[in-house]
Amino acid sequence: MSGLDEATRGFIRALPKTETHLHVEGALPYELLTAWQPERFPPAPAFRARSYRYETFPDFERILLENALPWFTTAERYYEAARVMFAQHVAQNVRYVETSFHLPVTQFIGVPGPEIIRAIRAAVPAGLDVRVFTGMPRDAYAGPLQATIDDLENWDDLTGVDLHGFEQMPTEAWTARVWPRLRAAGKVTKCHAGEFGGADRVREAVEQLGVTRIQHGVRAIDDAEVVQLCADRGVTFDMCPISNVGLRVVPSIAAHPIRRFMQAGVRCTVSTDDPLCFANTVVDEYETLARELTFTRAELAQVARNGWAVADVPAATRVAMLAEIDGLAKAAD
Repeated sequence: MSGLDEATRGFIRALPKTETHLHVEGALPYELLTAWQPERFPPAPAFRARSYRYETFPDFERILLENALPWFTTAERYYEAARVMFAQHVAQNVRYVETSFHLPVTQFIGVPGPEIIRAIRAAVPAGLDVRVFTGMPRDAYAGPLQATIDDLENWDDLTGVDLHGFEQMPTEAWTARVWPRLRAAGKVTKCHAGEFGGADRVREAVEQLGVTRIQHGVRAIDDAEVVQLCADRGVTFDMCPISNVGLRVVPSIAAHPIRRFMQAGVRCTVSTDDPLCFANTVVDEYETLARELTFTRAELAQVARNGWAVADVPAATRVAMLAEIDGLAKAAD
């Protein structure tokens, strides 16, 4: 039972939604694993229960990789996972998705990044707009990926890049050189910050890397100056509340700072992060905000607007989506 009235549930489903923080490998539909090797991937493993809490980020990463890496061995496997994943988005009335694949996988499986991007894009169904990013850990430039990273600006179907992974690692100096160069080539730059690191990592991402898209950003709430910085610079926090609880970033949804950020003028979106590990959907994220943080329909509509405000879509599409949201919000008054 959702614990929500039918009118609110219907409103959430009717909203034209976006997903702007989604890792392809972490979004592998678990049912594909079960159908493929049921003895190895039984239905309903403990880690996919909503009550499950990961002890540490390395514990989470281990479980994710143990389940995802056996599947992602070819471009065709990326296509099949994306085909099912995107169909689930369409069923939830999600109309725009930004998703990233892990750049080191190109070396793990010997498949060039542009081939993975083509496979993901080939799976996009009618009614869904998808932008593909690549993500990498903070030390990626020190090894054999350096030449690949230097070539990213030439990948035509790549929308942008993301710095992700274990946030306790320092952000190395190369990022502050490479990120501006990629932006100059028309790529969108993102950075995971303020999830396991403090507000200072959010400041670092904004001031040193120049990003306006922060993945998570939760711990920025600990420093009012950082919150104001993000509001002043038009930074967007692509937040994932259910993930934040599962990873113990916050103790509960009730303690999540998303409303405080929005009230302070920071644009916030909501996404699922790694639904392979959290068994969540975009609709679940919205319903959780409504049920556990008592988000009103007006606040839910604003979350949806925020997604379209940063979506890489033609101006006419943005205007149409915002008008549709406004119409639903007015009818719900």
